[in-house]
Amino acid sequence: MNKAELIAHLSEDAGITKTQANATLDSFVNTVTKTLKKGDKVTLVGFGTFSVSKRAARTGRNPQTGETIKIKAKKVARFKAGKELASKV
Repeated sequence: MNKAELIAHLSEDAGITKTQANATLDSFVNTVTKTLKKGDKVTLVGFGTFSVSKRAARTGRNPQTGETIKIKAKKVARFKAGKELASKV
């Protein structure tokens, strides 16, 4: 499912226009992004938790040349499904 299909489903389920559903989805994504940037996490009971995890610096290998390279440390977004979502999938 892509964003347009998700917006169409949200519009039908909530009985709102596609424009309103798009605005709602954009607001949700922006809010989650801002919260994760601050280092906090977003928990939706029954659905799951969005959080930030730190990935340590490490060495890797360029698959084309076989050369060893250094990979910088960085923060990555994570999602852990809640019990209810996991049991339904």
